Amino acid sequence: QVQLVESGGGLVQAGGSLRLSCAASGRTFSVGWFRQAPGKEREFIVRIFWSSGSTYYADSVKGRFTISRDNAKNAVYLQMNSLKPEDTAVYYCAAKLAAWSTVYDYWGQGTQVTVSS
Repeated sequence: QVQLVESGGGLVQAGGSLRLSCAASGRTFSVGWFRQAPGKEREFIVRIFWSSGSTYYADSVKGRFTISRDNAKNAVYLQMNSLKPEDTAVYYCAAKLAAWSTVYDYWGQGTQVTVSS
């Protein structure tokens, strides 16, 4: 069992920045960030492999968001710059336990990000 706890959400003006954190109780194969806006489906944003640090970004956030990890702290961060009102959503981190996992095995509770225009 791995617990994931997100933090760092809040209210920010358009063009501003926020840094989200995802603290994991154990090591996993990969961690991804997702978001869900009201009335919309959950959207994949980015993922990182713990061992290699390899990343993959959705086009909607490429160039604005950066994912990183701290192996010592078992934490993953999402630096969000040049925020837009359409980035408003609840942001979730999720973890896959193994490379062969077809779905994310564990999810955090989410943190609200609101971008005002």
